[in-house]
Amino acid sequence: MGDVAVDVSGEMNVPQIASKENPYSRYFKFPSEIPDPKEWIQQQRQNVRPWLVFVQTSNFKAAPSIPRLSKRIMRNIEYFQANYLFVFLGLIVYCLITSPLILLAITGSFYAGYKLNQRNLQKKLILFGKELTLAQQYGLVAICSMPVYYLVGAHGAIFWVLGASMVIITLHAAFYNIEALAPRRDDEFPLLEEV
Repeated sequence: MGDVAVDVSGEMNVPQIASKENPYSRYFKFPSEIPDPKEWIQQQRQNVRPWLVFVQTSNFKAAPSIPRLSKRIMRNIEYFQANYLFVFLGLIVYCLITSPLILLAITGSFYAGYKLNQRNLQKKLILFGKELTLAQQYGLVAICSMPVYYLVGAHGAIFWVLGASMVIITLHAAFYNIEALAPRRDDEFPLLEEV
């Protein structure tokens, strides 16, 4: 058989792949970068709606229909987002106050991290001939703390806080008549149409 010569010179045009935009990006805005925690907390504190408006009992009414209920929940979560965050944080504080063993375990973990930070400033920790960074040391403290958290019942407290938050926030968002405060716009949620 003879040698076959094929000419493969030239330029190749790479087809551009169209980036698929998330169809829900209009409703759920995902941050492209992680915000500074202090700035984020300050922003949330500025967005807190007045608490008297948040708990005003004259605005609690049942929704007239299921499509209106879903719109109401979405609008309330958007409008009272910072208030709901503080409700969640309040439930966490309540859980810590009523569970002193969990509070003691968390305090112990933070104290161990503080001591590691102080020791790291003076002398680096070497384990099995390898120098551990401060982040690795914090990771070891977190791993060693997990059995203690399990023994003191932190897993139950976490699920209690999540469940209680979901129930309280969903009930408030479902029954609070946001239309009394801010009139609804017809173009707001095009996917949630009334039938």
